Amino acid sequence: MALSGPRAIASLLALSAAVAACAPLRSHQGYVIDADLVNSVQPGVDNRESVLRTLGQPTLTAQFNQGEWYYVSRDSRNLAFNNPDAKAQTTIRIRFDPNGTVRSIDRMGLEQIASVSPTSKKTPTLGREKSFFQELFGNIGTVGAAGTGGGGGGPR
Repeated sequence: MALSGPRAIASLLALSAAVAACAPLRSHQGYVIDADLVNSVQPGVDNRESVLRTLGQPTLTAQFNQGEWYYVSRDSRNLAFNNPDAKAQTTIRIRFDPNGTVRSIDRMGLEQIASVSPTSKKTPTLGREKSFFQELFGNIGTVGAAGTGGGGGGPR
């Protein structure tokens, strides 16, 4: 028995919405690389001002000196509510000498991505591991005891 009319349209819309919800989302983050512009920057010829005019503002600069500029471009995709997965990344590092002239240009890829997990179920501690109650009640009787550097203890 074939569906027809409003039921067929409603079923088709529901099916297309379900399929579209599972489609991977693609995104681009960072610098949009133009190979001709990047190749036009020459070591020993260009300086900071010419690189800035040619490539624009860098994505980030070196932390402690102005000797390196980074242009980062990343293509990623994710499915539904999952974390994005990097599919391609290009990092262009431009190094300058102390005079501000381009010294070298390096290109790096996905090998530069580090996976960092900022959350965990357990906080690492050094030394002996104590339970919650040992931590809470472990110092009872030691505060102010003679010889421990506390405030009490009577005459000396």
